[in-house]
Amino acid sequence: MNPDEALVLIKDVLTDAVPGADAAVLSPDENFRDSLEMDSLDFLNFIEALGERTGLPLPETDYPALNTLHGCADYIASRTTVQ
Repeated sequence: MNPDEALVLIKDVLTDAVPGADAAVLSPDENFRDSLEMDSLDFLNFIEALGERTGLPLPETDYPALNTLHGCADYIASRTTVQ
C-alpha cells in the first residue's frame, strides 16, 4: 500500500471510529486526536479498527506515530509492502 492509499483508508477509519469526524478538513500534519477531541477510548477504537483493516499489529509503543494523517500514512505504507 502506498501512502496515498493508506491516507484514504485512514480517513475512512477515522470517520467510522469517531462519529461526526470530518477527516477532509484535517491538515496532514495536524494532531487529529486534539483536533477531533478524541478521548483515549476514541483513539483506541481508531487503532483497533485500523489494525483490523490493515492486518497490522499496532503496538502501543507506536501510537505517537499515529496521531497525524501523514504519520499514520507513512507508518502503514512502510509496513504494507507488496511481496
